[in-house]
Amino acid sequence: MSDRYMFPHARLLVFAKAPIPGQVKTRLAGRLGACGAANLYKKLLRHTLAIAVSARLCPVELWCAPQTRHGFFTVCRQKYGVRLRRQCNGGLGQRMNHALNRTLTEGNHAVLIGGDCISLGVIELRDALYRLATGSEAVLVPAIDGGYVLVGLRRPCSRIFRGIAWGTAIVMVATRRRLRRAGMEWIELPLGWDVDTPADLRRLRRIQAKDAATSASLKYSVV
Repeated sequence: MSDRYMFPHARLLVFAKAPIPGQVKTRLAGRLGACGAANLYKKLLRHTLAIAVSARLCPVELWCAPQTRHGFFTVCRQKYGVRLRRQCNGGLGQRMNHALNRTLTEGNHAVLIGGDCISLGVIELRDALYRLATGSEAVLVPAIDGGYVLVGLRRPCSRIFRGIAWGTAIVMVATRRRLRRAGMEWIELPLGWDVDTPADLRRLRRIQAKDAATSASLKYSVV
């Protein structure tokens, strides 16, 4: 395995929910419809897994909720070769803490991301894994909405997941405070974002339109 990966002693944990209409991307359902929002979620997750797996940075695990048995997760395992693991019950903080602690006790440092973090590419993932591999105790990618889109740890730090008002603009502020109190030194990488709101969706579409225009321009210049 060490010959296959740049960071063989790390694990990339991708959190995902079963893409059931009405249960994922609910803030986008008014614009896309429940089925459209679920389909977008599947596209984002496939995008994330394709990047993570093709980069061969480390083994990738898909942490599924509420179960691993959903057909979409089975397809992801077959297509991308990821290991499926089940999130525990409880709130987001409990589930993140459980997944990270379980991985860390197996002797690996760990980076956890959501399946919809469109701003995270190979460069960002490699940088986070490199920081942990070279001694950083924790690494975070703050989000423009006040939360974060990536957290990585070398050792357990359960307190950073307790009592957090998830989904609010104070998540990153509260996390910094808890890291400080735990005596943890951490690195923050450049801001990222995910696709949760209509404003995020508009940003995504602008980027896609720009990329399409750039591709068309390059194609024309080559021809």
